[in-house]
Amino acid sequence: MAKNRSKGRRLVVRSEVESHETMKRENSDALGEILRKSSTLKKVMAANRGEIAVRVFRAGTELGMRTTAIFSEADRLAAHRYKADESYLVGEGKEPVAAYLDYESIIDVAKENGVDAIHPGYGLLSENENFARRCEEEGIAFVGPRAETLGQMGDKVVCKAQAKACGLPLVPGTEYATDDVETAVEFAKEFGMPLMLKAAMGGGGRGMRVVKQQSEVAQAFARASSEAKTAFGDGRMFIERYVEAPRHIEVQIMADGVGNVIHLGERDCSVQRRHQKVVEMAPAPCLDEELRKRLHDDAVKLAKHVNYRNAGTVEFMVDNQNRHYFLEVNPRVQVEHTVTEEVTGVDIVQTQILIAGGKTLPELGFKSQDDVQIRGFAMQCRITTEDPAMGFSPDFGRIEVYRPPGGLGVRIDGEVVVGSRISPFYDSLLVKLTCTSQSFEGAVQKMYRSLAEFRIRGVKTNVPFLQNVFQSKAFLSGKVTTNFIDETPELFDMISNVDDTQKLLSYLGEIAVNGAKHPGAVGPPPIGAEPSPPKPSKKTAELASQQSFKKIIDEQGPAAFAKAVRDHKGLLIMDTTWRDAHQSLLATRVRTRDLYQCADATASALDGAYSLEMWGGATFDVSLRFLRDCPWRRLELLREKVPNIPFQMLLRGANAVGYTSYADNVVQEFTTEARKSGIDIFRVFDSLNYVDNLKFGIDCVRNADGVVEGTICYSGDVSDPSKKKYTLDYYVDLTEQLVNHGIDILAIKDMAGLLKPRAATMLVSALRAKFPALPIHVHTHDTASTGVASMLAAAEAGADVVDVCTDAMAGLTSQPAIGAVLNSIKGSETLDNPMNLKEILKLNTYWEQARALYSPYESGIKAGSADVYIHEMPGGQYTNLKFQAFANGLGEEWDNIKESYATANQCLGDIVKVTPSSKVVGDMAQFLVANKIPDEKTLLEQAESLSFPTSVVEYFQGYLGQPVGGFPEPLRAKVLRGKGIIEGRPGCTLPPVDFKQLRAELQEKHRGRRDVSHKDALSSAMYPKVFDEYVISRDIMGPVSLLPTKAFLKGLEIDEEIEVKARRGSSASIKLKAVGELLPNGKREVFFEVNGIPRVVDILDLKVLENENKKGGMSAVRERADPMDLGSVGAPMAGEVVDILVKDGAEIKAGEALVVISAMKMETTVSAPCNGKLKHIAVGKGDSCTAGDLLCAIEP
Repeated sequence: MAKNRSKGRRLVVRSEVESHETMKRENSDALGEILRKSSTLKKVMAANRGEIAVRVFRAGTELGMRTTAIFSEADRLAAHRYKADESYLVGEGKEPVAAYLDYESIIDVAKENGVDAIHPGYGLLSENENFARRCEEEGIAFVGPRAETLGQMGDKVVCKAQAKACGLPLVPGTEYATDDVETAVEFAKEFGMPLMLKAAMGGGGRGMRVVKQQSEVAQAFARASSEAKTAFGDGRMFIERYVEAPRHIEVQIMADGVGNVIHLGERDCSVQRRHQKVVEMAPAPCLDEELRKRLHDDAVKLAKHVNYRNAGTVEFMVDNQNRHYFLEVNPRVQVEHTVTEEVTGVDIVQTQILIAGGKTLPELGFKSQDDVQIRGFAMQCRITTEDPAMGFSPDFGRIEVYRPPGGLGVRIDGEVVVGSRISPFYDSLLVKLTCTSQSFEGAVQKMYRSLAEFRIRGVKTNVPFLQNVFQSKAFLSGKVTTNFIDETPELFDMISNVDDTQKLLSYLGEIAVNGAKHPGAVGPPPIGAEPSPPKPSKKTAELASQQSFKKIIDEQGPAAFAKAVRDHKGLLIMDTTWRDAHQSLLATRVRTRDLYQCADATASALDGAYSLEMWGGATFDVSLRFLRDCPWRRLELLREKVPNIPFQMLLRGANAVGYTSYADNVVQEFTTEARKSGIDIFRVFDSLNYVDNLKFGIDCVRNADGVVEGTICYSGDVSDPSKKKYTLDYYVDLTEQLVNHGIDILAIKDMAGLLKPRAATMLVSALRAKFPALPIHVHTHDTASTGVASMLAAAEAGADVVDVCTDAMAGLTSQPAIGAVLNSIKGSETLDNPMNLKEILKLNTYWEQARALYSPYESGIKAGSADVYIHEMPGGQYTNLKFQAFANGLGEEWDNIKESYATANQCLGDIVKVTPSSKVVGDMAQFLVANKIPDEKTLLEQAESLSFPTSVVEYFQGYLGQPVGGFPEPLRAKVLRGKGIIEGRPGCTLPPVDFKQLRAELQEKHRGRRDVSHKDALSSAMYPKVFDEYVISRDIMGPVSLLPTKAFLKGLEIDEEIEVKARRGSSASIKLKAVGELLPNGKREVFFEVNGIPRVVDILDLKVLENENKKGGMSAVRERADPMDLGSVGAPMAGEVVDILVKDGAEIKAGEALVVISAMKMETTVSAPCNGKLKHIAVGKGDSCTAGDLLCAIEP
């Protein structure tokens, strides 16, 4: 039977347009019969663009009408034109806005194509009296008030006269619109400040200014008038006294022109920015019922007085005493009409069209006001392409991702799709989000959920700002005023609305186009795959519950821990793989991701270890500076994974983790925070073995309740009788001073690998004899390949702990191999360590694979070298200094630098060499080579004519403390040349840092980029510039720490796919698909797939730019402002330069107006951020610019 029913049917394939037309024809008899009853009009045109045009098309289609769109040349790809049945170009050859203002062209298109009704929408021509009159003259129904009414209501001065005539309360203001600035100045003198300037023919916040100072009137008038002229074709203004902090309440009216007028309730539009509404609500919450009725009655009274026709809005201000003042009439449909539709059930746009077609209100079912019922509560948010963190500067570009919210009571008005291009020429409104519920609270909940559900990528939006609005106590009270945004600065404490995935795509796209640029990455590219860590034999919960050294520290304290270490049978080890090993071999570049990957396996394999050295020292600043990793987050993440092994960090005494001296409270606060975040043992050392600095560091750790591992830095050779400075007696005496000050553990820090086996035996034996109860911990580097022998000698002499690292990261300038040491003591009655060697070897396999990823940072050292006994360079400095030498153009002089390192050391007084003193020696060595100074004698001869490195000068000033034996003279005097000298401990003379103030300053500096924490303030106190650069790069690049290491260092190959895990249960798949051809603007499109969905980013091709610059050719790419330079003034938004208010060489004051930029019909004046001399203007009048382009440079 089914087969017979289908017999004779055929499949017809039609185009989308044909299908649409056919559907209309097929429905003409059924649906059309119903629709034709609604309106006598057959074809409606929207003389507008964007969201409101689409709204008109939808209303017209539902009324059975054909729909017609118009578009400018700039809008030829705009989505609204494709939502209509037909679309036509208007204003050919004209500017983007002017095209939509060309009403003769619009009327010609309407006549040629059988349009019998034109809906003007809002803005543009919606209040243009001439346009309405021309429509009437051509026999086309204008969907709005009569031309005469537009003349009365559209001109706000005339409108006020009408309002006054029917008894509405008014605010003092000018009776006539004016384009004369002197009129504004005289009004200000007569009525006082503040003033409100308003465009006579405007709306939507365009051409409006609040002026609070007499001196600002002239400039504000000029800017507002210019803005009004651009937006509405009329620069006349009217002036009125400004009522501060009112509520903005408007009443929606509907009239049929034959005497029938109703209101559809009121809306609260008090949440405004630049006098442009942001959030609208209906009905107005917390409004006195008698006042509500007066507002309704006055609105209807005025509409009847002028015999109003069609939809309109009567706007009022309500002061804090519930007095209302008439503002204006908007004789058109409003952006926010949706909230009224939701609570009344009245389709305002359809009603407009039907009235324009001749229907009366009674014919439409509104026989009296009682036929309008208000039910529930609705609110609307305007989703705009603006950046609230940058003063709501407009943004434009391509929509890369668009996922709107949905559900019961959620309405979206607009027509945005992935790939839509946001034009710089028009209003920034993207879509309107309207939520409806039974109550104010329910609507708030629905709106907040919907905003959180929105995903818009490719342009910046105000969504994060709106989310803050809906969390504000003031807003939730329902009693906000027009000052709400200005008086609620916390609304601007936002998380960036550009998603992390988009930022990562830009980072990967940058590498795809311009190649990877990682400082120090001079070796071959990463090889191999991402390693998989071995499965641990013990789970985290099991490790956390068992007895361990970590538990002793937590439950019994540092003293009990020290006793447990000393009482332990067998040699204990500290593993340095997570810090010093990769600092020594790979320039400290191992990322948190790769440490975290193997953390479970490390906790299990190294269970029973004395500690893991994993933080502090160079890892802190390198994480921020190069890896774009937060070091505090590294500590917290790894602490969660390793509950059983104590964590150890390097604390440079009074230098904390920096390279200079800090105020005492900085070091103390840093130490306390590190202890809270997971550090147990603090290896406190001083780069000069300066006792006062050591004692201060010890005190800081003791105050933080950490384990104090007081440290003596080893230099020289105690086994060589000819070396008289750093003798056995010197080290024993130094240890005694530390013991007397109260340390828990003694560390011998052999940072260069100078501790030979015989010397180790002598030193440890002497210390053990003098201090039998003191736990001793020995650290060395294997630079000369004697590390294992030295550690075994130290252990035999009585050391409790020695430092090792995984075999794959051992040897050379790193630590001795864990496998070599543990196997060497296996079976020893006194030293045997029962750690699981089999599990340790599995962990080593992980590091063998992981190290291959860091091949760009390999130093090229192939074997140990005994020349360390000559130059005495610390292992951790060796690779870093080599990279630095290559970066400074001294790569070919590396052998000379090593020799000069020894010379520099002697010139500086044969000092202890460890960060930061080792940096001083390294800087001096490169300085000697660069200046071709072979020896100390030549240096002394030329010293007074040389400009020494800053680190060398500060060393001689005493910023690091006092070296053993004092400073060498006369070199010190010749270097300083009268500069100030610090006697004693530097930190005690420095003023304390106000962390509360510092945090507030950082919050303001990085507003919109980061919610600054106390730990951030500590990072900034240590490394202010590095921290700022980290925050900015994190904001631009996104969380690059989440990328696999190979992708981070090298980028992706075509069709290579990676998985990026943001958090537990949340990940994204990213695949690189292609790199596009070079575009005229110097950029390339880079194509990705994210979770299988295409995404595109535009990347500037720097190679092309560099080639053009070399050729002397012109480039379309503008110079970019430096966000770290206060005087580098960048464009806050994309737009066109309409005026330059200063000249090269001028003396500029902070706050002085520099440049005026126009975008999306809004003019913005860019002001000077500081005092100084204007050294460069980078733009000209009429130039186009994008956000961040350099406008001008000021020399502070």
